Order: sequence, then C-alpha cells, then structure tokens
Amino acid sequence: MLHHSIYRTKKENASWITFIHGAGGSSAIWFKQIRFFSRNFNLLLVDLRGHGASHGLIQNPFKSKYSFESIADDIFEVLDHLKIQKSHFVGISLGTILIRQLAEMQPHRVDKMIMGGAILELNLRSRILMYFGNATKSVLPYMWLYRFFAFIIMPNRNHKESRILFIREAKKLYQKEFIRWFKLTSDIIPKLKIFRKISVDIPTLYIMGDQDYMFLPSVRKVSDDHPQSSLLVLEECGHVVNVEKPDKFNDGMLLFLQT
Repeated sequence: MLHHSIYRTKKENASWITFIHGAGGSSAIWFKQIRFFSRNFNLLLVDLRGHGASHGLIQNPFKSKYSFESIADDIFEVLDHLKIQKSHFVGISLGTILIRQLAEMQPHRVDKMIMGGAILELNLRSRILMYFGNATKSVLPYMWLYRFFAFIIMPNRNHKESRILFIREAKKLYQKEFIRWFKLTSDIIPKLKIFRKISVDIPTLYIMGDQDYMFLPSVRKVSDDHPQSSLLVLEECGHVVNVEKPDKFNDGMLLFLQT
C-alpha cells in the first residue's frame, strides 16, 4: 500500500481532502497547505509509487506496466483502507491527470476537484521535451533530465523555490523508477484529448499561475467550455502554484470548497 499521512481536525463530520502530488515530487510539497486546511478538514496525503516514503514500503514490486488506471487504483486502495467513501481532491501538475482519472473510474467518490498547475494539453515545446526525454531516458542520468525539465517548466527567478523543492524530492527516485513513470507519457496525449472533450459532472477549480506558459492556454479554453469548471489565475506565479503563492492558493481553494 502507498505510504500516506493523515491529519484529522477536531470538528465533527468534517469533509476529507486528499492531496495528490506530481511526478518526481512527494507529499512534502503540500507543507504550506497542511496547517491551513487541517483546521476544518480531515487531510489525506499520499506518496505515489516509488515517490517519497512509498519507495521502500511497497513489499510487492509493481510488475505490470504503469498506467493511469493502475496508479488510480493505488489511491483507491488507501481510501478503502481508511474507509473514506468520498473526498475532495487536490492535485498539482501530473497529479491533476490522476485526479481526473479517479473521477472517470469512481465519480461518486469525488466531491470537488482542485487542479493546480493543471496539465490538459501538451503544446509543441512540451511535446519536444517528451520526445527528447524518451530518446535519452535510458542513457542520461535521470536527475540531469529532471533538472533540465524543471528549468524549462519553471524558468523564472521567482520559480526557484519550486524548482529546488521538486529537484530535492526527485532525488529519492531511482533511474528505473523514473523510466517507468516517463513511459506514461505515451498515454498522456490521447487521454488528455478525451478529458478536454468530455467533461465530468463534478465542480472543478483550476488554479494556475499567469507565468505557466506551457499549460495555462489550454486550461483557459477548457474552463470556458466546461460549465462545471472555473479558473483562478495567480499573478507573478509559475507552475507550482501551491508553493509559490500559498496564501492565494489556500484562500481560493477554501472559498471554492465552501460554496
């Protein structure tokens, strides 16, 4: 089972919020949200396969090919273990794709979705990066690739904290684990195409940085086209919105959850 952490509020009948990090990260990226939301909600933070504290705690190796469906099942296994029937879900970067996958598989268990730095479409630059990564993933040390990707996605000076955090967490991966996750990129384009065309009947808030030049344009379009979706754009902010602008991220998310 995936490693997970729980923070329970003292309030009775409080809702659950489940936090899903992105590829190469860990549940440590949510440290600026824990104190704020644990006042009124029960919190569940998971470390995905091979990430954070989940790396050495999974006794049976995952022999099958990684897929968004199988990784979503990992998360459902934790929810079932804790007897959580329904939860709000918050994700960052690739974690937002996983949340949408959860909503496709068991929509009755997803209350509201908050998508930070959401990935809904790969533009030309991101497709070139994906091609380069696939061509070199078995040759170059994965940390070289990860640092390179981090600087491309988070290039500005004010993105430095996010870059350092993600690079630090990515060091806990191993080369083979990085390759397993990177192979998921072959499934991303067709899956995102479906997600953009077909909306789910679940209230969704996208929180994006105005400097997230790779992913913001497609999120703007989808949030306009899908009636259950809304968009909050944070100024002078890049891809990892919950780290760069935690106060505005937390306030926007809380308002959404309370309405």
